[in-house]
Amino acid sequence: MIELVASMNLPNALTLVRMFLVPLLVVVLLTEFEGRRILGVPKELVGAAIFALASLTDWLDGYLARRRRQVTWFGQMLDPIADKLLTSAAFVSLVQLNLAPAWMVALIIGREFAITGLRSFAHSRGVTIPASPLGKIKMASQVTAILLLILGWGPLPWLAPLGYVALWVVLLTAVASAVDYCFRLQRMLNARDDHLSVVPDRRAS
Repeated sequence: MIELVASMNLPNALTLVRMFLVPLLVVVLLTEFEGRRILGVPKELVGAAIFALASLTDWLDGYLARRRRQVTWFGQMLDPIADKLLTSAAFVSLVQLNLAPAWMVALIIGREFAITGLRSFAHSRGVTIPASPLGKIKMASQVTAILLLILGWGPLPWLAPLGYVALWVVLLTAVASAVDYCFRLQRMLNARDDHLSVVPDRRAS
């Protein structure tokens, strides 16, 4: 508990804010409001604003953690969980609203959980794999696709086709980055095993 309180800095607080915004986003998107308006504002705009704000905290918490040298174990554990909660909740809501194909969303979310499992396995073997450019492209295209699909559902229908194009980019980069991650993990594990195999056994001396 003491370690948890000590790790509650501004970057980690922003990560928690992102997690708290997830249920709010789902409620806004899936609740039937009268006239599809919230306090006179189209709910699509409100939902897009909530998602954009949550996505901004994703960039901001990492930036502040590095800038202020406040990288903590708690933040490193919580940040990817918050990211997956946000994008998964948004994608599932889009499927519920018939704005995104269920099979595409299932593949995208399945990829996220598979890579999370591989990361845990790699960590247990003492291997840390940095993010790849493909992974960063995937994340950026996810945010773009979700925003375009939400806005295209409401007052800006011409954005919907662009959203579907971005969704295909998400799917392709998700698959490509998953394959790339598997190859990099295998190479790093092989390099680690080769290194250990040539280290002399001091117990024999």
